[in-house]
Amino acid sequence: MDNNYETSFGLILNAGNAKSKSLMAIEAAREFDFEEAYSLVKEAEEDLRLAHQTQTDLIQGEARGEKSDINIILIHAQDHLTTAMIMIDQAKEFIHVYELLQKVLPKEED
Repeated sequence: MDNNYETSFGLILNAGNAKSKSLMAIEAAREFDFEEAYSLVKEAEEDLRLAHQTQTDLIQGEARGEKSDINIILIHAQDHLTTAMIMIDQAKEFIHVYELLQKVLPKEED
């Protein structure tokens, strides 16, 4: 059971990091710092990959007959994973929109 909690918290950690970096990417894009925005999305995708691997390991274990205790923390972890996936997609879309916006806004003079 302790391993299940450890797995759940690892999933929460990685998914939470992916979500946070996605939000930071949107903030960078808002400032038209697209290099930073894309870098943060790349980092978010790596965090998401780690979280998704944890989920995949749980699913494969279940398929092999290894039963997992389902508890509120594991459900919460799955929510974090889903939210992180959506947030990365949203960050990519926001970056694209800000890139388009930068092209049509008048240039500020220094």
